[in-house]
Amino acid sequence: MKYDFDFLTFRRGSGCLKWSEGVGDDVLPMWIADMDFRAAPSIIAALEKRLDHGVFGYNVVPGSYYSSVINWFRRRHALDIQKDWIMPVPGVVAATSCVIKALTKPGDGVLFHTPAYNCFFSSVRNNGCRAEMSPLKAFGDSFVIDFDDFERRAAKPDTKLFILCNPHNPTGRVWTAEELQRLGEICARNGVIVVSDEIHCEIVMPGYRYIPFASVSNMPGRNITLVSPTKGFNLAGLQIANIICDNPDWRKLIDRAVNDNEVCDLNTFGIVALQAAYDEGADWLDALCAYLYDNYLALRRFFAREMPRVRVCRLEGTYLVWADVSALGIDAETLSERLLREGKVWVNGGAMYGDPAGEQHLRINIACPRARMTEGLRRMAEVVKRI
Repeated sequence: MKYDFDFLTFRRGSGCLKWSEGVGDDVLPMWIADMDFRAAPSIIAALEKRLDHGVFGYNVVPGSYYSSVINWFRRRHALDIQKDWIMPVPGVVAATSCVIKALTKPGDGVLFHTPAYNCFFSSVRNNGCRAEMSPLKAFGDSFVIDFDDFERRAAKPDTKLFILCNPHNPTGRVWTAEELQRLGEICARNGVIVVSDEIHCEIVMPGYRYIPFASVSNMPGRNITLVSPTKGFNLAGLQIANIICDNPDWRKLIDRAVNDNEVCDLNTFGIVALQAAYDEGADWLDALCAYLYDNYLALRRFFAREMPRVRVCRLEGTYLVWADVSALGIDAETLSERLLREGKVWVNGGAMYGDPAGEQHLRINIACPRARMTEGLRRMAEVVKRI
């Protein structure tokens, strides 16, 4: 294997949130969306070279940064972006909040699907807006959009903005071109701005393809894309992301919100890491996705053998498995607490993602060496068998 994803990194004691010492040294964390793999060699080499310079003052974003973003999305995802459309920011959560602040007013409705990434709720609430939630519908071992419900909510006079999650966290859906087009048509018909959070776009399972919303929306000048290499290349601590917006009037408003919220300064190493990831990291990323897919298959086999009452939802993208525990007769929050207390394995209970369905699901992070994942699943099974 060219890249050793089986290497057991040791992260406890490194200031790592995922491996927080606050829950005990014997706990195995499979919760927050953070991978236990070392970064791609090209990224580490680029960071070491920058470190050798020894001076880390305020920085400007070089032209090569924009070229890296443009070339990556054209080459990898067939999306054409212009330099003027790119607005670098420290993170996608900050970007989401700034866009809401820029393009809505307090009391407006912000639409999104549930279950939803938990920071959507806080970003909407912190800007004084109202969360307009359209539940996804369970369909076999996956979820689909309830387009009738979505259109009803989009048609409300105070619904001004829609946050799309593409690929979707936490259900693991990778939306099809047809689904994206239909969402775009509904939003265009109702004058709703689309903000597409595409932070997980690089992690897609075989047989599926991430499609940028902006490439199929037929909404030029009416959609905004939020992207970052932090999920796909495990760079969350380097704080780097981009807002991509082709509407110059909106860019002025967003830029004002970015500065009002003081999230305009970037991490020196984030700039370097993004360029190394996009310029030289494709081979590593392909190997990573193949490894994560094998992890997912191994998890499915383990659940079928050891925890057959737990239904594993189909994983199309991300490295976050959504598992339905309703057949156990226990809600997911209570189960996650027991898993932590009795099994010493830390996963996310689904209530934080909203929607009644969330209360019956766990979110499990499988972005770790297979031996570590297998041990975590073994601990889960021991607790589940006692229920």
